[in-house]
Amino acid sequence: MDDLLDLMICRIPGLRGKERIELVKKFDNEEEFSHLSNKDIEGIIGRALKDQTWTMAQIRSHAEKDASRAQEYGIRLVSYREKAYPPLLREIFDPPALLFYRGTLPDPEKPLVAVVGTRKPTPQAAGRAFTLGRELGKAGIAVVSGLALGIDAMAHRGNVDGGSPTVAVLGSSPDQMYPSSNRPLARNILSAGGAILSEYPPGTRPLKGHFPERNRIISALARGTVIVEAPEKSGALITARFALEQNRDLWVDAVGVSSPLGAGTARLAEDGAGVINSAMDILAEWHMTVPVKQDDVSGAGLASSLAEYLKIKL
Repeated sequence: MDDLLDLMICRIPGLRGKERIELVKKFDNEEEFSHLSNKDIEGIIGRALKDQTWTMAQIRSHAEKDASRAQEYGIRLVSYREKAYPPLLREIFDPPALLFYRGTLPDPEKPLVAVVGTRKPTPQAAGRAFTLGRELGKAGIAVVSGLALGIDAMAHRGNVDGGSPTVAVLGSSPDQMYPSSNRPLARNILSAGGAILSEYPPGTRPLKGHFPERNRIISALARGTVIVEAPEKSGALITARFALEQNRDLWVDAVGVSSPLGAGTARLAEDGAGVINSAMDILAEWHMTVPVKQDDVSGAGLASSLAEYLKIKL
């Protein structure tokens, strides 16, 4: 693997996702790629690039800085060309050519469940997200979510409490933790053997447009997605749409369907999404026989996490 080559391809402005992957597949060493010009790149992808202000020397310099920052922050890279690249992510229409991550990539032999929802949930939905994450963790299933406040964070917390290596997908690079209030949670995720990953190179801040893009990765990594609670215009509904486009299972939680803040969740149920009451419903649909005891899904972890959620909310 040539990390510098992958970083250079990642840094060329104006390329579409599939064009970056085309370059990743075509070249296997940085030296050959460094001799290309803007016109050479345009010839390979078959179209003109709007931004003509860069040179390959500048791209290489930027990539070297990325490599240095990645090393400084313990960020690793996995390219589309590598076997370690998540196989389900490889299947989608627009997979990232390169992933940046801290921690350990999820086991490709084990299914993941995406658990997402509003950043401002009701306490009932926040508690359900934690419980669902913990149930899944006790069943040996890792949760993938976006590390956002609210449902995402509670699902991550529950999954860690249940003993599974949860996966957080960011709308920034792994060295730009957002929101900053979830930095302790991020440390817990890494300590539990999970992963914090992104398609954005080191130093990338959390821009508004990045979050819809990261949602496609959340749903793609998972075999199925649960929307716990979502208002009508929630970003979680974007994740639901991606899940359907990617031919993934889609469920909504019963708490979100009946919630005063769950108009989007209720609409998904009306449109045919399955309604679940616990992780047992997911396991049954997947014909998995891992038992989850009811007395395993409550206690100090839920109480402390719910208290933390309420404190942040206030």
